[in-house]
Amino acid sequence: MTSSKPRLALPSITLCAVASVNVEATIAAMVRSLALVDCARALLFTDAATPDLPAGIECIEIAPLRSLAAYSHFVLHRLADWIETSHCMIVQWDGFVAEPEAWEPAFLACDYIGAPWPQFVDGHDVGNGGFSLRSRRLMLACRDPDFLDDGVAEDLAIARTNRAMLEERHGMVFADRDLASRFAREREATGLGTFGFHGVFNLPDVVGIDGFWDLYRSLDHRGTVRIDFWPLLRAVTSGPAGLRRGLRMLWDSLAG
Repeated sequence: MTSSKPRLALPSITLCAVASVNVEATIAAMVRSLALVDCARALLFTDAATPDLPAGIECIEIAPLRSLAAYSHFVLHRLADWIETSHCMIVQWDGFVAEPEAWEPAFLACDYIGAPWPQFVDGHDVGNGGFSLRSRRLMLACRDPDFLDDGVAEDLAIARTNRAMLEERHGMVFADRDLASRFAREREATGLGTFGFHGVFNLPDVVGIDGFWDLYRSLDHRGTVRIDFWPLLRAVTSGPAGLRRGLRMLWDSLAG
């Protein structure tokens, strides 16, 4: 992917992705992001072989991550060791930079920012970690002996379970819902126009049906696709080669 516009300069940010599955699609997400933004470094943490890694992405070999709990533990307790910039931007295969024009300097005033969670109404609703920006000082604060890591997803551990402790003891600043809604979207119906996004269900709008199909066919683990299978199937069948692709998705679902 290339862009005719100059890339947005973000020298205080390290772009990071951590993956043991769907690594090819994860690399594609990093490439798409790096076509739009120029970060200090781009680090891929994986146990997979990456002989043809695109220029500009550094591979850091790690032990296999065989569960969500293992992924969360790595992000919470080890990732900071490689971060030398003030902030780290985490991308996943289904969450990356989409609209660099939507960048706001205010994002960097936060220690944690991710798409709001619509299911929470208690004020601790920011937010999703799949595409998120977090400060190095927050990453280090997560090593506080009193940080409760009970195996839940790392974003829930940071932004809900331990948020009060991080704010009160370490002075961490979480984005408010309005700012987070401009940073990224997930399940809120905010439409396009945010700096980034997360969620496979958003991919047809962001990269188009053909782009989604290329990503889908590269996956070796399709669990996240199954969660939103029917909306994705409707999108695919309405696009190019819709019947053939829809039947392929149905077969994959039954076979998987």
